[in-house]
Amino acid sequence: MSVTYVKKKEDIGLSPFEMKFRGQKKSDKVLMTVFEMKAENVIERDIHTTEEIQKLLKSDSLIWLNIDGLHNEILMREISSIFNIPSNILSDIMDPSTRAQVEEFDDGIFTSIKMLEHDEKTGRVSVDNLSLIVMKHIIISFQEEPGDVFNPVRERIRKHKNKIRISGTDYLAFALLDIVIDNYIYILSVYGEKVETLEDRLSLTPNKESLKIINLLKHELNKLRRSIRPTKEMIMSLVKLDSDLIQDENKTHFKELQDNIIQATEMLDYYREVLYDELDIYHSSMSTKLNDIMAILTVFSGIFIPLTFIVGVYGTNFDNFPELHWKYGYFIMWGVMIVLAILMFWYFKKKKWF
Repeated sequence: MSVTYVKKKEDIGLSPFEMKFRGQKKSDKVLMTVFEMKAENVIERDIHTTEEIQKLLKSDSLIWLNIDGLHNEILMREISSIFNIPSNILSDIMDPSTRAQVEEFDDGIFTSIKMLEHDEKTGRVSVDNLSLIVMKHIIISFQEEPGDVFNPVRERIRKHKNKIRISGTDYLAFALLDIVIDNYIYILSVYGEKVETLEDRLSLTPNKESLKIINLLKHELNKLRRSIRPTKEMIMSLVKLDSDLIQDENKTHFKELQDNIIQATEMLDYYREVLYDELDIYHSSMSTKLNDIMAILTVFSGIFIPLTFIVGVYGTNFDNFPELHWKYGYFIMWGVMIVLAILMFWYFKKKKWF
């Protein structure tokens, strides 16, 4: 997973009002889709021109305009003009490295959040910067590239004549943000399973492979932290926001977002702490294993030191060695050495030195 955005040298010193794409181009062309929602029906279609976008202003339906691709600077300027979005906000939208934030302007609310998606096949997590512009009858979502994270919301709009079609743009914004945070919790649970599996493995057979996995998981969770921690601050600010665009009956839902993001951050902190504990367990296990090896080597050294002494004595080159002329001298020496080794082994065992 990569969530690191590298600042280009040419972007240094740019005005915060400069509407320039500052990220990495992830799609060849910009795709625009729109949902026009009423209680009795919904119209879903693609949009190709700014003239079609302008017609949305005259609609009496609830509008969700989704834009995939941020690199078309001309289009972004036209969107800024059509919807009267301040240039500093469009500048933030076109900068994928922007931190999760919420800001209110004359005609709406701007929020930015990192959207994470887990690939079941590769196990990798992709990161997309999501920006939302919430206005009275129109909500605009900006993504770096097409994705299917919001498919559950789209299906709810298509299949049901219920709350999501008639509860306003603030409720639709809640539904989109809720999907993002639910993905946080799901991805953290995936990593949590790996962490807990590793904990069981460490208790049985700690090895260097376990250390590699610990370091990899630490690295991945630290990257997730860079996306999730700022989101918590953004949701807290959004809940406290006193705006006419957020209806009283929908404020409860935004408090649910607050509870969910708190749950996500608590899961993140818990699994990071578990990993640090597992790292301590690994080092302790390795240290214990090393101590056991050293204890065994010390015992064997202790046994062989007197035996080496005996062999050394009888290996000296002196003529006056009475034992050398004994008929059973060689066997006596071996007997003494074996008995001595057995006695020392018994003594070490009794002392529980190994």
